[in-house]
Amino acid sequence: MATLLKRLLRLRTPPAALGRSVGRHEASLGIDPGTAVRVRFAPSPTGFLHLGGLRTALYNYIFAKKHQGSFILRLEDTDQSRLVPGAAENIEDMLEWAGIPPDESPRRGGPAGPYQQSQRLALYAQATEALLKTGAAYPCFCSPQRLELLKKEALRSHQTPRYDNRCRNLSQEQVAQKLAKDPNPAIRFRLEEEAPVFQDLVYGWNRHEVASVEGDPVMLVSTSKHLLLYQALGWQPPHFAHLPLLLNRDGSKLSKRQGDIFLEHFAAAGFLPEALLDIITNCGSGFAENQMGRTLPELIAQFDLTRITCHSALLDLEKLPEFNRLHLRRLVSSESQRHHLVGQLQALVEEAFGSRLQDQDVLDPAYVERIILLRQGHICRLQDLVSPAYSYLWTRPAVGRAQLGAISEKVDVIAERLLRLLEKSGVSLTQDVLNVELKKLSEGLEGTKHSNVMKLLRVALSGQLQGPPVAEMMVSLGPTEVRERIQKVLSS
Repeated sequence: MATLLKRLLRLRTPPAALGRSVGRHEASLGIDPGTAVRVRFAPSPTGFLHLGGLRTALYNYIFAKKHQGSFILRLEDTDQSRLVPGAAENIEDMLEWAGIPPDESPRRGGPAGPYQQSQRLALYAQATEALLKTGAAYPCFCSPQRLELLKKEALRSHQTPRYDNRCRNLSQEQVAQKLAKDPNPAIRFRLEEEAPVFQDLVYGWNRHEVASVEGDPVMLVSTSKHLLLYQALGWQPPHFAHLPLLLNRDGSKLSKRQGDIFLEHFAAAGFLPEALLDIITNCGSGFAENQMGRTLPELIAQFDLTRITCHSALLDLEKLPEFNRLHLRRLVSSESQRHHLVGQLQALVEEAFGSRLQDQDVLDPAYVERIILLRQGHICRLQDLVSPAYSYLWTRPAVGRAQLGAISEKVDVIAERLLRLLEKSGVSLTQDVLNVELKKLSEGLEGTKHSNVMKLLRVALSGQLQGPPVAEMMVSLGPTEVRERIQKVLSS
């Protein structure tokens, strides 16, 4: 069964997008406003969903939602030899994780199912039979070996490989004789000499003279061939709009071999789906302005297909942490979302530190929420808060007196002054108040700089020479924990 037939038979519904295609403003195209907008994303489950696939799905999704239409997932799974176990499930899982779930799909069902090509073979057989009866298609009995020889000869002559149409004009008697020996021939579509002109909603008017370049194909991939098949079947074609390529920052193609372009990688690394949707639209076109921090509703509202350019989009993943920081901060500002983040961070802390947690109070929701609020804007991912730089928030550091003595010989004096500060009555130890009070700790300490006092306290509290301001550390840990850690210094 020709792959192109499978591509087309899925679209016997109102105008829809094809391949990496979407629609356009109905009025500007003369489309009947009453026509339902239906676009579809049709990946092959020969691998897991990656950024290129996400971008294709996203542009279809935001166009559909902008026009109150339907976004359809249909899996091209007829090449059973190349299927990757779990890939079909992963594709739908990742679309849901990204916040762009299909309206109709293998999992969700819908009025135009089934949504897996392997379950639609009877439909393809009917269409193939119709094409054979009208003469628009014919059986091909050429062996794979012969076709490979044709390809090699063309390449040797620096020509485009093409089928020589050997079986195109076989008589009925010849076909019958060959069918007796080979009952399952390939079915080739008979290309017309003149391909129809078509309007791509991004690239404008096009015509590809495929018949003069190629022989009659089994596998069809270009729009001109699609249109010829629509014409042969008597169907009204959809509107086409092809997105330009998504490339790496250096202009090279995104490749599955890169490994780190799969959505599972980004999800496991703690990147937010909102950040991925933002960066893959920010680097492309379709919007009046390039701006960071757009949410999905904003992408839908601002999307304009007339603004998609023909230039390839260059994706700079080094900017992803900054996109993630913006979206994480937005989530923190929402009370309901913040509570969700608290649960996520609690799980991350338990996973990262496990039995090393000396005090289960660090999992208290109020404490975890305080940490998130204090560090928002400073971290790019929630996972950053369980990195070694922030381990002091969850476990008590092992700090020796000799380590502190190397910073200042007045360890005891500084520690006692800090304890007296914590015991002050009527003083709310906010970060601003602490910033003022901490400056007083070095007063009268001859030969000791204020910076060394702060360095000593930072090491005593966190075991680290660098990190957040001491005042923030104290607010994060709380007065009880700070007192315990300082008293430990005095008793060591």
